[in-house]
Amino acid sequence: MSSIIGILIALLSIGLGMVLKGASLAALYNPAAYLIIFGGTAAAILVAFPFSEIKQFPKLLKIAMLEQKLPSKAEQISMLVACAEIARKEGILALEEISTNMTDPFFKKGLELIIDGYDIAFIEEVLLDEVAAIEMRHKTGALIFTQAGTYAPTLGVLGAVIGLVASLGNITDVDKIGHSISAAFIATLLGIFSGYVLWHPIANKLKRLSKKEQELKLLMIDGLLAIYKGISPSSLEKKLTVYISPKERTKYEQKIEEDIHEKTA
Repeated sequence: MSSIIGILIALLSIGLGMVLKGASLAALYNPAAYLIIFGGTAAAILVAFPFSEIKQFPKLLKIAMLEQKLPSKAEQISMLVACAEIARKEGILALEEISTNMTDPFFKKGLELIIDGYDIAFIEEVLLDEVAAIEMRHKTGALIFTQAGTYAPTLGVLGAVIGLVASLGNITDVDKIGHSISAAFIATLLGIFSGYVLWHPIANKLKRLSKKEQELKLLMIDGLLAIYKGISPSSLEKKLTVYISPKERTKYEQKIEEDIHEKTA
């Protein structure tokens, strides 16, 4: 929920900052500025990307704002070690039951390739190609927000120019010219705010989430190939724990010890 918290802090900081500077919050009520910035940004994005990619925008926004439901690396290691134990005791074909009940499509596909007896080089190639395809899709999604962050501040300048044109039309009316100039700079404020507090940070978060998912899938590939080669569960565990931090490794080892203690108790 860090995205939502960050946006709320940004809104509070700007609102409080305006009050401390002596500006009225009522100045933010400027429908024309919102139309120019958000309508203009939407138009620019529609010009820049095909609709097949644009329609993913709501889904990407939801991913950035809500916690992504991914298993932890420690949980994935435990699953792979369990698969290695079954394969070592009962054979590779015994993994079919796990594959049937597996909800993760990537893990399921890897198990199916192993069970079907494909060549290890082919299995590795297929799974790596899928990771590359996922990375490409994620890059496109993040790029939409990156481009929105690029367009919005520029549209803020455009909004300011439009506002100044309007103010020049009322140059003889001091009250109206002051209001028009204030409104002109609200468009600039909205452009900079949306670009550097919303769109660019969301793009960065999507890139981070994508990297996290790719690391998890590379861990799966490493573990699945090791199972195919017949590596022992203890060796696999040592091999895969390099993917987690020392702190996570300590927690993982403590959990394993607790599980062993419960089984022997």
